Amino acid sequence: MIYQNEIAGGLLIGLASAIPLLFEGRIAGVSGYAASALRPKSSDGKTGLLFVLGLVAGGFLWRVGGGPLPLSGAEDLGLGVWALAGLMVGFGSRLGGGCTSGHGVCGLGRMSPRSLVSVGVFMGIAMVTTLLMRAFA
Repeated sequence: MIYQNEIAGGLLIGLASAIPLLFEGRIAGVSGYAASALRPKSSDGKTGLLFVLGLVAGGFLWRVGGGPLPLSGAEDLGLGVWALAGLMVGFGSRLGGGCTSGHGVCGLGRMSPRSLVSVGVFMGIAMVTTLLMRAFA
């Protein structure tokens, strides 16, 4: 069976990560763009702000269009929990020198050894977390 949406999504992610690398010489990691959005005096602050606003707008349009939340019961968490989770992920990605999109999509595509290690750590922790959540749920 051909998964047309997954193929299209993968192609769009690849294209979206290649454009900043080809035209700006920068990696299209979300944490880097978010950090530049918080420093509006930097030369790429406007690009970072537009990138982050595009992410928020995309999520909003997905929900307005009837797209499901990725987690069952996630709608019950409330905005405060979502905001705290986002801040924690942002802090962790900056502490780790990049986020999953920067390392996983762009870094692996550039054959970066640091990104290979980072993705291995991300995936390993995700697997352990999933096993623990299923064991205690």
